[in-house]
Amino acid sequence: MPDWNEEWTHWVQQCFPNLRQGGFKLTSVESAEYNCIAWAAHDSIRWWWPSIDGYWPADLPLVETLENFVAAFSELGYEPCDYAETLEQDFEKVAIYVRDDRRPTHIARQTETGAWTSKLGEGCDIEYDTLGGLEGVAYGRAVQMLKRPR
Repeated sequence: MPDWNEEWTHWVQQCFPNLRQGGFKLTSVESAEYNCIAWAAHDSIRWWWPSIDGYWPADLPLVETLENFVAAFSELGYEPCDYAETLEQDFEKVAIYVRDDRRPTHIARQTETGAWTSKLGEGCDIEYDTLGGLEGVAYGRAVQMLKRPR
Protein backbone atom coordinates (compact mmCIF):
# COMPACT_ATOMS: atom_id res chain seq x y z
CA MET A 1 0.00 0.00 0.00
CA PRO A 2 1.46 3.42 -0.98
CA ASP A 3 2.34 5.75 1.86
CA TRP A 4 1.07 9.32 2.28
CA ASN A 5 4.14 10.83 0.64
CA GLU A 6 3.92 8.64 -2.48
CA GLU A 7 0.20 9.32 -2.93
CA TRP A 8 0.56 13.09 -2.65
CA THR A 9 3.68 13.16 -4.81
CA HIS A 10 1.77 11.33 -7.55
CA TRP A 11 -1.24 13.66 -7.18
CA VAL A 12 0.93 16.80 -7.35
CA GLN A 13 2.73 15.52 -10.45
CA GLN A 14 -0.61 14.80 -12.15
CA CYS A 15 -2.17 18.19 -11.32
CA PHE A 16 0.96 20.27 -11.89
CA PRO A 17 3.00 18.63 -14.67
CA ASN A 18 5.43 21.57 -14.80
CA LEU A 19 6.71 20.50 -11.37
CA ARG A 20 7.99 17.21 -12.80
CA GLN A 21 10.94 19.01 -14.37
CA GLY A 22 11.61 21.68 -11.74
CA GLY A 23 11.03 19.42 -8.78
CA PHE A 24 9.24 20.00 -5.50
CA LYS A 25 9.10 18.66 -1.99
CA LEU A 26 6.14 18.03 0.27
CA THR A 27 6.40 20.07 3.46
CA SER A 28 3.20 19.15 5.34
CA VAL A 29 0.36 16.69 5.50
CA GLU A 30 -3.02 17.68 4.11
CA SER A 31 -5.27 20.05 6.07
CA ALA A 32 -8.68 21.54 5.35
CA GLU A 33 -8.23 24.24 8.02
CA TYR A 34 -6.39 26.72 5.79
CA ASN A 35 -5.78 27.37 2.10
CA CYS A 36 -3.10 28.94 -0.09
CA ILE A 37 -4.23 32.50 0.62
CA ALA A 38 -3.98 31.91 4.36
CA TRP A 39 -0.64 30.12 3.96
CA ALA A 40 0.77 33.05 1.99
CA ALA A 41 -0.43 35.32 4.83
CA HIS A 42 1.28 33.10 7.49
CA ASP A 43 -2.11 31.96 8.83
CA SER A 44 -2.59 28.22 9.27
CA ILE A 45 -5.85 28.32 11.23
CA ARG A 46 -8.31 30.02 8.85
CA TRP A 47 -9.53 29.56 5.29
CA TRP A 48 -9.06 32.92 3.52
CA TRP A 49 -11.45 33.68 0.69
CA PRO A 50 -13.74 36.62 -0.09
CA SER A 51 -16.95 34.77 0.75
CA ILE A 52 -19.45 34.49 3.57
CA ASP A 53 -17.94 31.24 4.85
CA GLY A 54 -14.28 32.31 4.50
CA TYR A 55 -12.13 34.81 6.36
CA TRP A 56 -11.59 38.13 4.59
CA PRO A 57 -10.57 41.55 5.93
CA ALA A 58 -13.76 43.18 7.19
CA ASP A 59 -13.34 46.43 5.27
CA LEU A 60 -12.99 44.73 1.89
CA PRO A 61 -15.79 43.52 -0.40
CA LEU A 62 -16.48 39.82 -0.89
CA VAL A 63 -15.48 39.80 -4.55
CA GLU A 64 -12.98 37.61 -6.38
CA THR A 65 -10.90 40.20 -8.21
CA LEU A 66 -7.17 40.67 -8.50
CA GLU A 67 -7.54 44.18 -7.09
CA ASN A 68 -9.35 42.85 -4.01
CA PHE A 69 -6.64 40.26 -3.34
CA VAL A 70 -3.98 42.97 -3.70
CA ALA A 71 -5.96 45.10 -1.23
CA ALA A 72 -6.18 42.22 1.27
CA PHE A 73 -2.41 41.73 1.20
CA SER A 74 -1.85 45.49 1.32
CA GLU A 75 -3.43 45.33 4.78
CA LEU A 76 -0.59 42.96 5.72
CA GLY A 77 2.03 45.45 4.54
CA TYR A 78 2.57 44.15 0.99
CA GLU A 79 2.90 46.51 -1.96
CA PRO A 80 2.82 45.78 -5.69
CA CYS A 81 6.29 45.48 -7.18
CA ASP A 82 8.02 44.50 -10.40
CA TYR A 83 7.52 40.87 -11.32
CA ALA A 84 10.82 39.21 -10.41
CA GLU A 85 11.20 35.78 -8.87
CA THR A 86 14.68 36.61 -7.65
CA LEU A 87 15.25 36.69 -3.91
CA GLU A 88 15.58 40.09 -2.28
CA GLN A 89 17.01 39.38 1.18
CA ASP A 90 15.20 42.26 2.89
CA PHE A 91 11.77 41.49 1.41
CA GLU A 92 9.18 38.74 1.48
CA LYS A 93 7.29 38.29 -1.79
CA VAL A 94 3.98 36.73 -2.75
CA ALA A 95 2.69 36.02 -6.24
CA ILE A 96 -0.98 35.95 -7.21
CA TYR A 97 -2.12 33.48 -9.88
CA VAL A 98 -5.15 34.13 -12.09
CA ARG A 99 -6.96 32.32 -14.86
CA ASP A 100 -7.75 33.87 -18.24
CA ASP A 101 -10.74 35.74 -16.76
CA ARG A 102 -8.31 37.46 -14.31
CA ARG A 103 -10.02 35.86 -11.29
CA PRO A 104 -7.50 34.90 -8.58
CA THR A 105 -6.99 31.20 -7.98
CA HIS A 106 -3.84 30.90 -5.87
CA ILE A 107 -1.13 32.76 -3.97
CA ALA A 108 2.42 31.53 -3.45
CA ARG A 109 4.94 32.91 -0.93
CA GLN A 110 8.70 33.13 -1.38
CA THR A 111 10.77 31.65 1.44
CA GLU A 112 13.95 33.08 2.93
CA THR A 113 15.96 30.72 0.68
CA GLY A 114 14.33 31.99 -2.52
CA ALA A 115 12.19 28.88 -3.02
CA TRP A 116 8.41 29.21 -3.27
CA THR A 117 5.90 27.63 -0.91
CA SER A 118 2.23 26.90 -1.55
CA LYS A 119 -0.73 25.22 0.06
CA LEU A 120 -2.62 23.13 -2.49
CA GLY A 121 -6.32 23.55 -1.66
CA GLU A 122 -7.23 21.18 1.17
CA GLY A 123 -4.09 19.20 0.39
CA CYS A 124 -0.49 19.47 1.44
CA ASP A 125 2.02 22.32 1.43
CA ILE A 126 4.86 22.13 -1.06
CA GLU A 127 8.11 23.94 -1.78
CA TYR A 128 9.39 24.42 -5.34
CA ASP A 129 11.86 26.50 -7.34
CA THR A 130 9.87 28.58 -9.82
CA LEU A 131 6.36 30.01 -10.05
CA GLY A 132 5.99 28.35 -13.44
CA GLY A 133 5.83 25.02 -11.64
CA LEU A 134 2.20 25.66 -10.68
CA GLU A 135 1.15 27.39 -13.87
CA GLY A 136 -1.40 25.56 -15.99
CA VAL A 137 -5.03 24.48 -15.97
CA ALA A 138 -5.53 24.41 -12.19
CA TYR A 139 -4.26 27.89 -11.25
CA GLY A 140 -3.62 29.74 -14.49
CA ARG A 141 -0.49 31.85 -14.29
CA ALA A 142 1.26 34.11 -11.80
CA VAL A 143 0.65 37.72 -12.85
CA GLN A 144 0.99 39.95 -9.80
CA MET A 145 3.93 40.18 -7.43
CA LEU A 146 3.74 41.92 -4.06
CA LYS A 147 6.46 42.42 -1.44
CA ARG A 148 6.92 43.69 2.10
CA PRO A 149 9.94 44.20 4.32
CA ARG A 150 10.96 41.09 6.32
